[in-house]
Amino acid sequence: MELIGRNEPCWCGSGQKYKKCHLAFDEKLEEYRRKGCVVPSHHIIKTPEQIEGIRQSAKINIAVLDYVAQHIRAGITTAEIDRWVFEQTTQAGGIPAPLNYQGFPNSVCTSVNDQVCHGIPSEEDVLKEGDIINVDVSTIYHGFYSDSSRMFCIGEVSPEKKRLVEVTKECVQLGLEQVKPWGFLGDMSQAVYDHAVKNGYSVVHEIGGHGIGLEFHEDPWVGYIFKKGTEMLLVPGMVFTIEPMINMGTHEIFVDDDNGWTVYTDDRQPSAQWEIQVLVTETGYEVLCW
Repeated sequence: MELIGRNEPCWCGSGQKYKKCHLAFDEKLEEYRRKGCVVPSHHIIKTPEQIEGIRQSAKINIAVLDYVAQHIRAGITTAEIDRWVFEQTTQAGGIPAPLNYQGFPNSVCTSVNDQVCHGIPSEEDVLKEGDIINVDVSTIYHGFYSDSSRMFCIGEVSPEKKRLVEVTKECVQLGLEQVKPWGFLGDMSQAVYDHAVKNGYSVVHEIGGHGIGLEFHEDPWVGYIFKKGTEMLLVPGMVFTIEPMINMGTHEIFVDDDNGWTVYTDDRQPSAQWEIQVLVTETGYEVLCW
């Protein structure tokens, strides 16, 4: 924790004296740290101005996914979805965050059926009746990042796939309800995990959510296999994603050797994922992006 004089400007940039702004907040953080809790550093706690910038980015991200929802159907390719995302994002003044991120070649991730995440759009991947697909959109706008994904059922899907998609969305909602200031990430994690397992599904261990806002991926890493009362302390101003990947079969996964990106279920059974971006507030949470 930074050492700041009581009468010096607060670290958050508010312009107020430290004693009138974040002194009591930092003292409370220190109490938790002394108890052995993992507490967030100042640099991942967003200021009101930063939060407003993230909100503006999220408006574009939501609009892009709304556009996809209106146009996705059997017979289109995932490459066409990629073009929609690029065009809609750039026309709104944004930049698709995935494009060229650590070498990722496209503007969006399109993960179909047994693809868990990071599916690469292709002209060869034609959506057909009965498919389920996750479309994961991320946007940079004036330097602020937003990120969310939705599942889409193409035409009539099997009852088994439909239930997987629905239960995964329920997992996100139940996890969200556990996001409270001075609670823990593990509270959210256990709610997600318990609901998935209760319904006969498994939760991917190795891949999770993340802090986001000023960068694409920030601390904390957000997993979904942790116990209530563990992991990082949740405090007002934290922004992160809730995006569990729920599998119909085993939780085991593997990465495509050819492209180095696309993640599949090890048993090739379907997987589903919904992603929202969440702000911890003084009284609970605000969903910034969905």
